[in-house]
Amino acid sequence: MMFDEELPKPKTAEFPRNMDNMSVSELEEYIEELQAEIAKAEGDIAKKKASEDAATSVFK
Repeated sequence: MMFDEELPKPKTAEFPRNMDNMSVSELEEYIEELQAEIAKAEGDIAKKKASEDAATSVFK
């Protein structure tokens, strides 16, 4: 039986990255990755707010 501690941890992108040695194209790619992550976080926020609103409306 495996426990959570034994599961491999997912790799996460280094944040913030050291941008000193990045080329312009690498910086542009980095910005795209950050924007995608922001969009994902905003989507999660919207879902959680919708859940909160639904729960609040039930108890009003």
